[in-house]
Amino acid sequence: MSNLLKRSITGSIFVVVLISAIYLNQMSCLILFGILTTLGLWEFYRLSLKTGAFPQRVLGTFSGTCLFLLLGSIHYSFLDKKYLFIILPLIFLVFCLELYRKKENPFTNIAFTLMGIIYIAFPFSCLIFFSSFDSAEWLNKYNPSVLMGYFFLLWANDTGAYLFGRQFGKTKLFERVSPNKTWEGAIGGGVFSLTIAWVISNYFQLLTFQQWIGVSIIVVVFGNLGDLTESLFKRSINVKDSGNILPGHGGILDRFDGVFISAPLVYVFLNIIKLI
Repeated sequence: MSNLLKRSITGSIFVVVLISAIYLNQMSCLILFGILTTLGLWEFYRLSLKTGAFPQRVLGTFSGTCLFLLLGSIHYSFLDKKYLFIILPLIFLVFCLELYRKKENPFTNIAFTLMGIIYIAFPFSCLIFFSSFDSAEWLNKYNPSVLMGYFFLLWANDTGAYLFGRQFGKTKLFERVSPNKTWEGAIGGGVFSLTIAWVISNYFQLLTFQQWIGVSIIVVVFGNLGDLTESLFKRSINVKDSGNILPGHGGILDRFDGVFISAPLVYVFLNIIKLI
């Protein structure tokens, strides 16, 4: 099977599963992104071993997953917010446990453990807040339109950058980190994402056209920066893909690299316009 065919099949299945879980209800959305959080954390900690660090993989993965599930469950009213305190002892246990591990470079080990939680679990948690709104009309109601629209814009940016980059790409965007990315591709991705923002504004009317444009701009700028950041990580340890769980696409970090920086910024934007 050719890599292109493998990539197409995997990508199609991935999109169907993701959109179905988001569209169905709160529980399916929470379960899917909970699984992705766990896999992403474990993948991150496995990669960090190549730097010479020894992160607390089990505790870090458990703590990050608990953070995601607690924030999601509280937001969806499955749990009362008073249970959020549970995450605090798990976070500070990272420091205490390092005393007994007898590993070199404890500062680095603790830093990588906490970095995984910040870099993986927190952005995935932000996605949950896209799917319902704290206002009189949408209180305690699940509406997946903003979350789905966010992914449509992200995919449009990636697809446009790939197509325009292959066809017209000449000027390197950030050659030291990612030699194949070009300014032409980045601009093409931005144009495609803005076009999709106009399209979805006619169907997902919880945000206005101007607000969707704002989300698109954030996704384009910070999605690309997230992609470059993950490329920087991989280049520093001489690996091509973060994993192989998605044939033709690599790992969880490869597939969601644009999410890790753009999602928190979109969350901030939605708060600013008082929709969350």
